[in-house]
Amino acid sequence: MEIVTIKDVEADKSSDVIMKTLFDENIIKDGRTKFGTVVIPPGVRVPQEGAGSHGADEYSIVLKGSIVTMSGGKEYRVTGGQATFIPAGEAHWCLNDGKEDCEIVWVLVNR
Repeated sequence: MEIVTIKDVEADKSSDVIMKTLFDENIIKDGRTKFGTVVIPPGVRVPQEGAGSHGADEYSIVLKGSIVTMSGGKEYRVTGGQATFIPAGEAHWCLNDGKEDCEIVWVLVNR
């Protein structure tokens, strides 16, 4: 068993969001999975412009707050207590248009 304390994991400092990878290919033996958290402050869009995609299936659970997101050409609102699945290669973005942080747990699984 591996245990990490989220507050002790260093965040990626490359954007306005607080992105933390808790487990990656260095810990997970199959090397196909990454697991982490992200906090998206009010007014922040990810990515800042356009849409992003990656080569892994993305599973997310919104713990707190809400976001507007576009995936597969359709726009959605996702709120606390809801989970999402975005297939590998599907372009997507999200925007926290609320007044509180949006806290999300995510998992990327390579096929």
